[in-house]
Amino acid sequence: MKAILVTGCAGFIGSNFVPYFIEKYSDYTIVNLDLLTYAGDLANLTEVEDNSRYHFVKGDIRDRALVEKLFNEFDFKGVIHFAAESHVDNSIKNPGVFVETNVNGTFVLLDVAFKHWMEKPNVYKEGYSDCRFHHISTDEVYGTLGETGLFMETTPYAPNSPYSASKASSDMLVRSYHHTYGMNTVITNCSNNYGPKQHDEKLIPTVIRKALNGEEIPIYGDGKNIRDWLYVLDHCTGIDLVYHTGRFGEVYNVGGRNERNNNYIARTICELLDEMKPKVEGSYKDQITYVEDRAGHDRRYAIDATKLETELGWKAAENFESGIKKTIQWYLNKY
Repeated sequence: MKAILVTGCAGFIGSNFVPYFIEKYSDYTIVNLDLLTYAGDLANLTEVEDNSRYHFVKGDIRDRALVEKLFNEFDFKGVIHFAAESHVDNSIKNPGVFVETNVNGTFVLLDVAFKHWMEKPNVYKEGYSDCRFHHISTDEVYGTLGETGLFMETTPYAPNSPYSASKASSDMLVRSYHHTYGMNTVITNCSNNYGPKQHDEKLIPTVIRKALNGEEIPIYGDGKNIRDWLYVLDHCTGIDLVYHTGRFGEVYNVGGRNERNNNYIARTICELLDEMKPKVEGSYKDQITYVEDRAGHDRRYAIDATKLETELGWKAAENFESGIKKTIQWYLNKY
């Protein structure tokens, strides 16, 4: 039985990943270290809470003594690091928290793993040569795109918000532990995720919730900001592939090839809700309103996932139109 540390898995992506991973692999024990900040909710993990191969520990990734204790207790042979402050609006209001968690927290995890697994730079301890540190990052580290082009693994970093700057910094730390110490690291940079269990503050849950509550549906600026939308379970399969088969020290971009602007997202959700849960009068689209744009709002992100698709054989199972129907149905059950 191999024990791995996963961080921040009471949040959106991690809480989809853990049940998927536990069900697929019977030879793993997962320890979930999560501080349960506003974005974490143990109700997201009810499917696995009684599983003998799953353990939850409430704690801070910046707490070196705790991280060292867990490494010694469980003898982790891998780390998959999801934990991060991730809401851009919050990073604009309180950037210091993002630096503390995303930069300092990542450093603690890397350094403890290095000392547990390795004798010295480029020399693994006996029995630890296959240990891997997988860092989950974002396409926002690349900045913004014009009307054409795609983010590739070789795209220079140009973060434009405190959130993306903190994630770019954590990526650089992971890179440094590979190049300086010979640590077996991989990084995945993903596009915008959506699907079950996403925090209510994010765009798609907000549109669904506001629509159902009869409230105004707020869209930033002119609504023409474009994102590449990735269904969360497709992201989970990509993480799984990279963790197990990705090349030592490499970066892989995970994207859904589903570029949609915010106007399209809002209208599509409203049209589907008109079919799935009709209003007494009118359309949910009547509730769409435009609000002042977010400071430093990147215009377009889009991922080129060719490397992941060709090297490791990954392919997204959902397009936006199929994934959003599943997502809306999940939120209809929730709300």
